[in-house]
Amino acid sequence: MSVDLHHRVVGEGKPLVLLHGLFGSLENLGGVTQRLSDTWQVHALDLRNHGRSPHVEAMDYPAMADDVQRYLDKQKIERASVLGHSMGGKTAMELALAHPDRIERLIVADIAPVAYAPHHDTIIEGLTGLDLSAVKTRGDADKWLAEYVEIPAVRQFLLKNLVRSDEGGYGWRINLKAIEREYPQIAKGPTAQGPFDGPTLFLKGGESDYIQDSHRDTVSRLFPKATLRILPGTGHWLHAEKADLFAKLSRRFLDGEFD
Repeated sequence: MSVDLHHRVVGEGKPLVLLHGLFGSLENLGGVTQRLSDTWQVHALDLRNHGRSPHVEAMDYPAMADDVQRYLDKQKIERASVLGHSMGGKTAMELALAHPDRIERLIVADIAPVAYAPHHDTIIEGLTGLDLSAVKTRGDADKWLAEYVEIPAVRQFLLKNLVRSDEGGYGWRINLKAIEREYPQIAKGPTAQGPFDGPTLFLKGGESDYIQDSHRDTVSRLFPKATLRILPGTGHWLHAEKADLFAKLSRRFLDGEFD
């Protein structure tokens, strides 16, 4: 069953929907919103079990795509361009493949329409193993998580999900139990067969291995009008590492320059 997603709308113009990645929220793509809302009406969404959106049991891509379609229906948006990063990119691809009539242009940031081997196990172990009753400060949580996540910036990103509870302690804003249970579904690729014949842009981090040459045939089959652009010197978080370049390429694509 689809759910109503928490959202933020900025700007005026044609609708552009932004979908964040795993453990994220609409705030993660704030730089994109800031840079594109001058000519686009940007709809930034919290996907289910993330941010301020509802906590539910299922986390498969058909369900998440249905949430986005429900949002479009409620906003009376017949067609929109969609930009998704990582898990949000898979959700965007699922929506485009299942309901191509609803998507004008598609931007997929550093993810391919394939299944990936589990690689968040250590992060999930660290998050689920944190004793929230013992956390007095964010520093306490960061110290614990450092045993599982070496990079401070990644820990900072993950701990944005740690919020004060009504009782004064800390709790998770994300539905951590559902994410842990449904992680095999999140690791899968889109299930709809498509194809999506509309303009599609894949943006790849130059130092990221999420999009590989071995994915080319699958991409071409599902997205025959796909274009690839590589952002040199960036990893999986390319939209944050080179925000200006990311937004520039997105704008050019949305304006039809790559057609």
